[in-house]
Amino acid sequence: MNPTRDCGRRIEDLSDYLDTGRSADAEHIEHCPQCQARLAGLRSLQAAARDLLDDDVASAAAEPSGWLEGMLANLRLETRAGRSIPLAGAPSEQMSESEGAVIALVRTVGDSLGGVLIGRCRMDGDVTVSGAPVEVNVNVSARYGFPLPSLAAELRAAVMAELLVQTELNVAAINVAFTDMRAPIAEPGHGDGGEL
Repeated sequence: MNPTRDCGRRIEDLSDYLDTGRSADAEHIEHCPQCQARLAGLRSLQAAARDLLDDDVASAAAEPSGWLEGMLANLRLETRAGRSIPLAGAPSEQMSESEGAVIALVRTVGDSLGGVLIGRCRMDGDVTVSGAPVEVNVNVSARYGFPLPSLAAELRAAVMAELLVQTELNVAAINVAFTDMRAPIAEPGHGDGGEL
């Protein structure tokens, strides 16, 4: 085999092989230098991703653990697909989006705002019926020092704007409940116990 030519194996297939240890093309993968080099790169990427995740978990663990444990439990529930939300289309088409995808969208919008971390998010109402009113209920952890009324209004507006663009839900209300307060971000040069 010419080492300068691509052997034609897709990175997705190699990733599947790395995850499962099985492939219809296992004999080739095990003896191909290009595939082995790509597998080594994928292993390094997985290790780096695990390290980043460990760092994120360690950083989040500095927050009160009860809140973190509750958020992780809610994330496990919310990452499930949930109910199917119908989308408009031709009568012969069955198009929908999952409740889990919409909740992930709400979480992404909320987490992009300063001072907010979304804890729990749920949609109340019959999302499976097109046009039925739905309420979005969001539990929020706020950073100390951010004014809560304006933070809630900003979150409601940002979530509503994104839901109007990305979904066909009839959102009757977006309810924000502040369930936790996190410590303020330390400013550089403060709290170090001395002057420079």
